[in-house]
Amino acid sequence: MDVEKFQDDVYSITELLSEHLPPELVPKLNFVRQTLIEYYKKNLVKINHSVLELICAAELISHGFSVDVEKSISGVLVCDLFGKKGDNMTIIEIETGFTPPEHALDTVDYYAARIVSKIARYSKHCGKFSLATPVVNILPISEIFLLHPNSRKSEDVEKLKKLCDRFYKNPQIKLDDIKNAQIHSVYLINTDKGFAKEMDPESYIQMTKQLIEQSEIDL
Repeated sequence: MDVEKFQDDVYSITELLSEHLPPELVPKLNFVRQTLIEYYKKNLVKINHSVLELICAAELISHGFSVDVEKSISGVLVCDLFGKKGDNMTIIEIETGFTPPEHALDTVDYYAARIVSKIARYSKHCGKFSLATPVVNILPISEIFLLHPNSRKSEDVEKLKKLCDRFYKNPQIKLDDIKNAQIHSVYLINTDKGFAKEMDPESYIQMTKQLIEQSEIDL
């Protein structure tokens, strides 16, 4: 563990991000930076993920949110970013495309199930739920989440439940959580230039649809 290197890196990205924030908002970003440093000392975060969190935090802060990171929102769930502005609460979960070695032979299905599970588990804890990913990654988001819960076919919900059950057994993803889950936006993160661009899920899914179909990802 190289705390000094971690601190140098998060200070560098924070300085870059601060250039685009009003001076009165910079302390909010510094709070996030210090929180991540403390978590790193406990070996709870890594630098690549922390940089992504800082970029997304700066975006939320620029829109008036106070931001916490690695925040517990239930007995078993910890979210990457939790933003609050008045009565408005938003959660951003960052996905990099990483899958563990034990899923080397079913990486595609595992990642697709992971995305479904994230939307199903986290979106019920906030008014707005978003996924964020580096621009070099593709999120396989099912089109079912573009539909109102009452318009989702039971067989389509059950199909996603079956996919999740292959990988999430304790606890399992509940059928109703998939049926009622919502995703409100997707953030594309450019780490080199230090910004996150927010898109509506309809535009993101339309943009990536051909790649998903060509990859024969079954959603």
